[in-house]
Amino acid sequence: MNEQQKQKNGLIKSFATKWAEFIIRFKWPVVIATLVLALGLASQGKMEFDGDYHVFFSKSNPELEAFDALQEKYTKDDNVVIVLAPMNGNVFTKENLSAIEELTASAWNTPYSSRVDAITNFQYTRAEGDDLYVDDLSYESHAKTPEEIAKIREVALKEPLLMHRLINEKGSVTAINVTLRLPGIDTAKEIPEVTKNTREMIAAFQEKHPEFDMYTTGLVPLNTAFFEASFRDLALTMVMFLIVIVVTLVLTRNIFAMLATLFVVFFSIASSVGFVGLMGIKLTPPSSVFPTMILTLAVADSIHILITMLQKVRNEGYTKTAAIIESMRLNFMPVFITSLTTIIGFLTLNFGEVPPFWDLGNIAAFGMTMAFLYSTTLLPALMAIFPIWKKKSKKVKTKEASVSFYTKLGNYVIKQPIRLTVISVVVIGVLGVLATKNVFNDEFVEYFDDSVKFRTDSDFINENLTGFYNVEFSVSSGESGGINNPEYLQTLHDFEAWLETQPEVTHVNAFSEVARRVNRSMHGDDQSFYRVPTSREEAAQYLLLYELSLPFGLDLNNQINVDKSESRVTVTLKNNSSAEMIAFSKRAEDWLKSNAPGAMHALGVSPTLMFSKLGFRQADSMFNGNIIALILISIVLMIALRNFKLGLLSIIPNVTPVIVGFGLWWLYKGTINTGMVIVFGMTLGIIVDDTVHFMSKFLRARRDYGYTAKQAVVYAFETVGQALVTTTLVLIAGFAVLSTSSFALNSYMARITLMIIIAALIIDFVLLPSLLILTSKKTTTNHTKQ
Repeated sequence: MNEQQKQKNGLIKSFATKWAEFIIRFKWPVVIATLVLALGLASQGKMEFDGDYHVFFSKSNPELEAFDALQEKYTKDDNVVIVLAPMNGNVFTKENLSAIEELTASAWNTPYSSRVDAITNFQYTRAEGDDLYVDDLSYESHAKTPEEIAKIREVALKEPLLMHRLINEKGSVTAINVTLRLPGIDTAKEIPEVTKNTREMIAAFQEKHPEFDMYTTGLVPLNTAFFEASFRDLALTMVMFLIVIVVTLVLTRNIFAMLATLFVVFFSIASSVGFVGLMGIKLTPPSSVFPTMILTLAVADSIHILITMLQKVRNEGYTKTAAIIESMRLNFMPVFITSLTTIIGFLTLNFGEVPPFWDLGNIAAFGMTMAFLYSTTLLPALMAIFPIWKKKSKKVKTKEASVSFYTKLGNYVIKQPIRLTVISVVVIGVLGVLATKNVFNDEFVEYFDDSVKFRTDSDFINENLTGFYNVEFSVSSGESGGINNPEYLQTLHDFEAWLETQPEVTHVNAFSEVARRVNRSMHGDDQSFYRVPTSREEAAQYLLLYELSLPFGLDLNNQINVDKSESRVTVTLKNNSSAEMIAFSKRAEDWLKSNAPGAMHALGVSPTLMFSKLGFRQADSMFNGNIIALILISIVLMIALRNFKLGLLSIIPNVTPVIVGFGLWWLYKGTINTGMVIVFGMTLGIIVDDTVHFMSKFLRARRDYGYTAKQAVVYAFETVGQALVTTTLVLIAGFAVLSTSSFALNSYMARITLMIIIAALIIDFVLLPSLLILTSKKTTTNHTKQ
């Protein structure tokens, strides 16, 4: 080791030693100061939740802009779909139709409701002479004769606007669609208000009519599911607290170490809650897991310091004070580096396209900053205050067994570095190939598991009535009043007919269907006139007459814009994968380009399509962020380790666990959602923890003691092996809790993170030491280990 390196080493050790001595000397003021800081920040905390699905899209998201533009032209799409399945399997009985009428009337009282569609209030057109009559398909159902009920069934099961939308082919399941105009001022109050009213209405209806099974879906229930997922995942923090108590106590075998760790964790989370309030962040399902993230990572910081301290006391006869100082001297820089790299990793989430992950990244980065501060101030101060209880004989025996295991593992690795490297490269290569086979799929219904009612209800509705996913097109005529142009109507009808032939499509709602139906009615219900009008003037007159006949709330504002220059085509589809949804939309857009005039060319938009494209956009935008994070972290390691070669070498154990994780994921699931795209940036800092601590101990042995590479590897196993296993177990416990989330963005992210964390430990115990041996210069200096 040259003189310059010795001076740098001494400077770092001197600072860490002096810092530890200062903390121990002023332990009570330090505890009080950190308590004041944590409580001061916590007092600014304000936990608000936002469950609106719009939060998943940035304001510059082109799909969101297009969808908002469509909603400005027509009515908004916020809705609640209430599905009724009578136990007798027949909607069309006097009793069942009467009950549906009753529920339809109640649905109008839903807060912010603007329209209610059901089979009973479907506006059925018929002609008598020169008069056009538009009536509810079934009114006063209790007074209907069996013949009238049969006629209603016949009409409903032949009506294109009802089939696979509000009634299924068997007539055994029907739906009531409540369209809402939410003010959008405070969705945290508006959505729960609608949900509460809807649930009370359904409960009251089922109490009176137990012969119906009820299901709900729609955008408001989707938003509610997001809301409730946030609360459930936040509650996982309490479970994690209990696990941390048990795991820390078992691994350190010291109740005071466990208490000190809990104080660090509690202060870190309390400070982060204050950050949430100060920044005005509203929590969403992805960002609401921040307490579990911070709790898990803060424990990892503390464990390194505690394990070293306890080792010094139990096995090397250090006094408590000397053990704290020595632990801080050895761990201050590695803990600082791992905290810094973890912060960098979380901050890269800001490169993505999903705002809730920006919030998660920023909150976690702040939390990790505070965790480092409390780990290097509050933790040693508390350990200086707390007594150390020792049962020497038992603990020494346990430790010797532990050291013996890590020594044996180190000796096993140094005997065959080439063989272990080759095996590792082959395994990583195979899993790397498998990792490329994963595909994106962001079906938002599948964001929730089967424990969530929204998911099971939506699955039932998809299987028995209609698809929940849709794509919409605003098809322009290019002129005011142009929707009455026969050429426009005919092309629109051709587009409608083409859509109905597509395998994904279950229902198409287009204005051309209304034009055909009214044209038939105006010609004495002659089926030969079930076509678009041939005259523009005739079409305009029919439309005006039809609109004047419609009751309030059931007009055509949801299908045509104000100046009648555009009409809306809504295509309902089966639950398809993201790639299939995007492909369908592109196919439909291409059909319009090939078969319709330029003015009629339209883009497919909808929340479904937005979510489908979100994962791909997130992956593209996160790529640059991940590259920047990798470069920054490698530079940090080069500077911290003061070794350019090892800084470059560190890239291998920092990147390969992610490759291995995604390879294993293909074997487990094979599909990736938006939440998993952030895993590389998020876990990069976590993975670095293992690498930094192992490399720092390796370099210490090389520089301070002049060990050969093989001796240095064994030394690293002996001094840091237990701490790495301990922190890994804590991380596994934390993410295992999060993996139980009913929200797939969080649970899938946690599950693949578990795979990556385990892979990181194995790679740092097998591949990294093998590479260190193979790339290190041989030295003839052979000092005695200290």
